[in-house]
Amino acid sequence: MDKPPTKSLGLGHFPDPTPPFLPHSPLSNAPMGAERRRHLRTPSDLTLEIALADGVHNARLRDVSESGLAFFLDRGLDEMTILEVSFDLPSDDGHFSVRTTGVVVRSRKISPAVDHYEVALFFNDLDETAREALRLFVANAGK
Repeated sequence: MDKPPTKSLGLGHFPDPTPPFLPHSPLSNAPMGAERRRHLRTPSDLTLEIALADGVHNARLRDVSESGLAFFLDRGLDEMTILEVSFDLPSDDGHFSVRTTGVVVRSRKISPAVDHYEVALFFNDLDETAREALRLFVANAGK
């Protein structure tokens, strides 16, 4: 039987991690980073209200899409935590209030020197009216 192919990493030879029987694996061609996102995001500097166990807190949005948002907060949150959130989107009529729930999918400290966190939230109960308002907000950003 033939030996599996190897790759040199400058520290000797190690088995090639790419299985020869899956040359066109969907995972091997998966885009990285923002290209994987299903919905476009737009930067946003709006105020977000989040309900935590100790009360309602204000946070700053970093960006938003019709599937979720990222925001800055003065504390980290556990992944898979369900949050109630609300924020107002500017619109032609003044503003549109979004009130929904979401699941924390990421919570990272911004830097060792700063006691703030970047938190990513995936909407898990967004109604169609709010989804359409977010879709329009993102589509019209920068116009």
